[in-house]
Amino acid sequence: MANVKVTGRGRRRALGGHPWIYKDDVSEAGGAGAGSLVAVESPDRKILGWALYSSASKISLRFVRLGEEQPNREFWVELVRRAVAARASVGLLEPGGAARLLAGDADGLPGLVIDKYADRLVVQSGCQGSDAMRDFLLEILDAELKGRGVKIAAILDRSDASVRKHEDLEPRVEWLRGSEADSKVVVRESGLEFEVDLLGGHKTGHYLDQRFNRVRAAELCRDYGRHGFARVAEPRVLDVFSYDGLFGIRCALAGAGEVLCLDQAAAAGERLAGHAERAGVSDRVHFERVDAMKNLGERVRAGERWDVVILDPPAFARSRREVGGAKRGYGELFRRGFQLVGGGGFVVAASCSFNMGAVDFHEVLVKAAHDAGVRVTLLGIDGPSPDHPRRLDLPESDYLKCAFLRVEPNP
Repeated sequence: MANVKVTGRGRRRALGGHPWIYKDDVSEAGGAGAGSLVAVESPDRKILGWALYSSASKISLRFVRLGEEQPNREFWVELVRRAVAARASVGLLEPGGAARLLAGDADGLPGLVIDKYADRLVVQSGCQGSDAMRDFLLEILDAELKGRGVKIAAILDRSDASVRKHEDLEPRVEWLRGSEADSKVVVRESGLEFEVDLLGGHKTGHYLDQRFNRVRAAELCRDYGRHGFARVAEPRVLDVFSYDGLFGIRCALAGAGEVLCLDQAAAAGERLAGHAERAGVSDRVHFERVDAMKNLGERVRAGERWDVVILDPPAFARSRREVGGAKRGYGELFRRGFQLVGGGGFVVAASCSFNMGAVDFHEVLVKAAHDAGVRVTLLGIDGPSPDHPRRLDLPESDYLKCAFLRVEPNP
């Protein structure tokens, strides 16, 4: 077992609570191997805790435990047990459902994400430590799920995210159980059935973090006719950056009379059509393959009006240096959304850019409303679903912001 010594600044960071120590704050790495569990020492050689070590990343140490006691098997078993229990406690462990069972650093399991789609698991490893511990933690998770009566038929390791290059790790896609024949699976999410392509879909196959925000957006359509300013009983919905359409399809199921989904990916449109047919709303849900930002501008200039506009773009800021441009991009997107609703409708506006924090997000919304010349009421800002925990000492886990906004009619 190797020991790694940190600088005084590294010691202060560790004692301050953040679980990451950067390379510049490691003074001695000794014989620490890539991905190994190491004892982290202060400058005076006192053990601060235990961490997974990376020989390549700017993040050299990811703490798993503070204090002198070395983590043993029971420690890891308890971490996995708690993570699974947390999902079960909010109803996210149903046999045919989808959920993030392990959320990496946010669950105290650095770099390792494992999502469940019905009876299949998809693994994503993002650091040397999670690569080293993958099989060990999968064994523990599989046993925990079996103990709860959850059987897993196939396991896909889809560790193909670009973040691996920062760890000197090659992309990896391999079946640990099952085969390519298991890559398509139908899951249920709060009454909605849809197919997930584990190999071809984004991330691990789908975006699970917006689960409850999709339900809340649909509720705007269900309750639309109850508002005094409502123009129609069956609202028209524009779902922008729709991916495979679950926001829009939920709105159709909740009473929307027309839903138009915009995305640039043809494959997403094909999946969307299948989802809409499965849900029985293909007559009201349509897809256009377009450059969404450009298309919105054209619709604004044409004077279109929609009752609900949903804006769920990809991350615009992947680093701090991109925040300025991201704020301008989000501002332009949200302004166009407000203009398309006009007075008397709703906008759902999301950002998954951690680097653009909650304060920046709020400022962008305020400016966008002002630039659109409308008065907007904030109904609420929600985060990701609870299977994507927001760890208080890891602000990077608090990345998703989804605002629900009412655009007030002119007096």
